[in-house]
Amino acid sequence: MDFATVLGLVISVGAVLVANGMDGGTLGSLVNLSAFILVMGGTIGATATSFPLEDIFTLPRLVLLSVVKREKNPRKTVEMLVEYADKARREGTLSLQNFITGKGDRFLERGLTLVVDGIDPHLVKSILETDLEFVEKRHHVGASILETAGGYAPTMGIIGTVMGLVHVLGKLEDPSKLGPAIAVAFLATFYGISTANLFWLPLAQKLKLRSQRELLVKEMVIEGLLAIQSGENPRMVRDRVEAFLAPRLHAREKPSPAADADSAPSEPEPAP
Repeated sequence: MDFATVLGLVISVGAVLVANGMDGGTLGSLVNLSAFILVMGGTIGATATSFPLEDIFTLPRLVLLSVVKREKNPRKTVEMLVEYADKARREGTLSLQNFITGKGDRFLERGLTLVVDGIDPHLVKSILETDLEFVEKRHHVGASILETAGGYAPTMGIIGTVMGLVHVLGKLEDPSKLGPAIAVAFLATFYGISTANLFWLPLAQKLKLRSQRELLVKEMVIEGLLAIQSGENPRMVRDRVEAFLAPRLHAREKPSPAADADSAPSEPEPAP
């Protein structure tokens, strides 16, 4: 569970409800089913018109991922790459095939397969970067769907308010009902603006941020695999991949004795 997303949604919605209560409003005063149907239905419909149907079907999954799925810990990826480097250094790159289980990180295991198969490093880099490019494009579509919905929602709210005012102006014979009727009409604008700024746009930003972090980790994987393929020692591999991370995520523990022995210069032999 991504508690930051859930906490943010709870705080933002709670702030609106608390402020409404402090001004003397009630929860019932913010409820109007027809306005809600107009705004939500119009927003989803307009967004569906803007994208292919197969992309729209991914929207529930995208929203669920932004709320439920937790981000992978990049430190674990660093340690895995260092472990691969240590094993490849001692037993050769063919020994890395034991780590290809088909149940782990698909991108990492695909890169391992290329390294184990002895593919040219330039080709390995080209294949993985192409994969990376298409991952970025898929993520961009997902965030664009939510951003588009966030753009349409306020407009749908204005449409609902205009419709409500038209109905109000058609019943001017009873001035005592004008105030409540106008208040209900403006609920559509409230729904449009609130859903855009409390739901659609924040979730779009969360998906964009997650995409950036995931792509950064994948770039780190490419760098680490190429370093392993070139035969660099585990300590150098760690330094290479940790350069992609913030300093607070760098390893604080001392390097393993094996890594120190591998990277330390040999002592000169005593003169005869």
